[in-house]
Amino acid sequence: MHACVAAKAELTTSLPPNAKRESMPFFFIDTTILKMNKFIRYVSLSGIVLLLALPAVAIADTQANIASELTSIFRAARLVVSSNQSHINDALIGDKGMSADVVAQKTIINFEIATAKTLKIDTTAKKAMIRAVKDVMDENQLLINEAGIGLKGFLPAIFARQVATKFTALMQGKMKIKLTAPKRLIRNRANRPDRWEANIIESLFKKVGYEQGKAFFEQTQYKGKDAFRFILPEYYDKSCLDCHGKPRGARDITGGKKEGGELGQLGGAISLIIY
Repeated sequence: MHACVAAKAELTTSLPPNAKRESMPFFFIDTTILKMNKFIRYVSLSGIVLLLALPAVAIADTQANIASELTSIFRAARLVVSSNQSHINDALIGDKGMSADVVAQKTIINFEIATAKTLKIDTTAKKAMIRAVKDVMDENQLLINEAGIGLKGFLPAIFARQVATKFTALMQGKMKIKLTAPKRLIRNRANRPDRWEANIIESLFKKVGYEQGKAFFEQTQYKGKDAFRFILPEYYDKSCLDCHGKPRGARDITGGKKEGGELGQLGGAISLIIY
């Protein structure tokens, strides 16, 4: 894979014994659908059931903001590699000038252009993401700067997978990020969507009328642990189609088979878990 709502919240939970089930109020959360099962609390006063969901909404909103920033940094870093593919693969040039510090700085610039926000590297997670980007670039300098070799194989998806692996390791079980895609588009089995990701991709992101670019998040469980899950859809842009466009089945420059993708079509997703 070359990864180049305001919606009605459905609140469901079990009522305390002897409490009468009342119709549940709806909350509208910016750009996401939110199920708040874990955090809903009921207080029974003289037979009246009160729904106290505001703290849960605040927690989820904070986690969504964290996830949104991290996935935006991730995409901004990948864009540096994507937009420099011809430069990286230029056999006539040795030193490409793409040191870890240079790529990190360009990542910050890309982030700020995309989000219209100043990026402050002020949390453990954001520091880990930038460090992961730098570590991957440091480890690939010999490959990137090798003269006399055209296609290096240092593709955006490969770079992103390496960054994701390092970030996840640096976060020591607190967060995990990965690239994924609809099952038909998966080239690397490590990127296969799990059941939750596949369900969101198939039931929401592919749904006619779903607003392009809107992330989905919810509090749920992952491998038996409470987890906040966030997934951001991605779509083919012009640069993606060289490897993932038409004709379907034809070989791209890497030797892989093209998926037959079209401009603006769903091509993948970035998935983030916060434990």
